[in-house]
Amino acid sequence: MKTMLEHATEILLLLFLIITFLQSGFDKVSDWSGNVSWLKEHFSATPLKNMVPLLVGIILFTEIITGILCLIGIYQLLSTGDTLFALYGAILSCITLLMLLFGQRVAKDYEGAKTIAVYFIPSILLVFLLQF
Repeated sequence: MKTMLEHATEILLLLFLIITFLQSGFDKVSDWSGNVSWLKEHFSATPLKNMVPLLVGIILFTEIITGILCLIGIYQLLSTGDTLFALYGAILSCITLLMLLFGQRVAKDYEGAKTIAVYFIPSILLVFLLQF
């Protein structure tokens, strides 16, 4: 209980990332064709238009790994007090969000890019907290 209270901010941020990335990954798996179809349209006027399925696969992979690392990070934090996997998850979440931001900017979807920035703030805060 003491560890949970001492690391409440980190645990809550990890839970935020787990929900964000595992739900997004689940959505991509459960409606792959719908997501790819929508994104092909979204990127139709960009140099990325012919790579959409590959890029969605890469994003799906990083989202799932991010969620798993954050989940392991919570377990590790609560059981041993170590934050290594939580830090890996937080860093990968930032990298994943930067990839998504790049895509939104290339597609000139500036509103979508703003949304990604909102998710980036807690992710980078978690990296900062876990480094010390």
